Amino acid sequence: MGTPCWAVALLAVLYAACERVGRQRLGGTFYPVLLAGAFLLSPPAAALVPLPGVLLSPAAHRPQAPRRIWRAAELALAVWAAGRVHRVLGGCDAVAGSDFPYALLPCAAAVLAFCGVLALLDGGMLALAMGAPATPFGQWGRVPVRRAWQGLFSRSLAPIGVHGLAGLMMAVLWRSPYGPVAALLVLLPMGVSWWVFAQYHRERAAHQATIRALVQAVDIKDGYTRGHSERVGQASVMIARELGMPEERVEVLRFAGILHDVGKLGVPTRLLRKDGPLTPDERRIIELHPEYGHEMVRGISFLGEARAAILHHHERIDGSGYPYGLAGGQIPECARVVAVADAFDAMTSTRSYSRARPVPVAVAELRRCAGRHFDARVVDALTRALARDGWHPTVTAGPLPPHRPLPTRPGNDRQEAGRPTP
Repeated sequence: MGTPCWAVALLAVLYAACERVGRQRLGGTFYPVLLAGAFLLSPPAAALVPLPGVLLSPAAHRPQAPRRIWRAAELALAVWAAGRVHRVLGGCDAVAGSDFPYALLPCAAAVLAFCGVLALLDGGMLALAMGAPATPFGQWGRVPVRRAWQGLFSRSLAPIGVHGLAGLMMAVLWRSPYGPVAALLVLLPMGVSWWVFAQYHRERAAHQATIRALVQAVDIKDGYTRGHSERVGQASVMIARELGMPEERVEVLRFAGILHDVGKLGVPTRLLRKDGPLTPDERRIIELHPEYGHEMVRGISFLGEARAAILHHHERIDGSGYPYGLAGGQIPECARVVAVADAFDAMTSTRSYSRARPVPVAVAELRRCAGRHFDARVVDALTRALARDGWHPTVTAGPLPPHRPLPTRPGNDRQEAGRPTP
């Protein structure tokens, strides 16, 4: 069956328009037109569809020309592979005859081929970048190349699968008596759903930016906790997953761990950096930081129960904590998780007043204080997670500008650092 030039040109123009709108407004690539081309055209003709749109659109990073050429070649090869698989499995006849559900089988195979080629090529490029020594990897040097492909195929399969179904609908309508005009109508609901999905991701990005700004403000004001917030967030995630919490709550616990000390923004800097022990009045001011933090984030709706963790992460199981002296089950579960994560990182991090303890020593101290200061179930969860996965915290924050040496505060190190008290 010959391939009409007008069909190639129409799909190429349509994809170019989708590519421009997607990059500028939606932040992604719209694959239904490409996959419809793979289902309708011969493989070589389908490979031409992405070229004008990609080559004429600006790249996100420099150098732009090589990036555009690489992306165009990558998509052309992926569409060619998808079209070839679809044709070999008899998909063209199934589309022309609207033969359902058989038409779904070649479509699914084509989507798998499309995802596989993209994952293989993207992973290969990433492997080249990860295999070269570079400063962002610090003391680890080269990153294992096998990690370049980790998750690429599985993460892309679901969204591209949905795009594949839309492409199949376009192809079937194109071959129907209603013609290409009816096929274009499929793009309207897909575009709306794509826009909603993009808005969701933009909202998540805004959430991340809000949290990052708050954490950076705390780190600048109280530099001796640099990176502490991120590590507490990671430890909280480990505990939450070990306890079997759903992913939505795991994300909330991550927010709670990262923001648990945001209330320090309301504490005078002179107290956070005071040289020497705190007076009782100064200690009472410091102990207000959970309440300050709760007030600061109370209007941020997406934090959910993380607000309770920020308020109560210094409460203790035996009622000896602050700010309200809650005990046992009165303390929200999320706060009990963050309390253990906070204490663990405080003990395993080098501070101005103490050296980092080995992880086994810190775990032994947590177990000793379990049932009095910390929830024993939470401590057990962290212990199991560390035994299985180890402790390899990743902190994305860069170094602070140099300032005067940080003071030693022997009189308030245990409570303020979150260490378990003997």
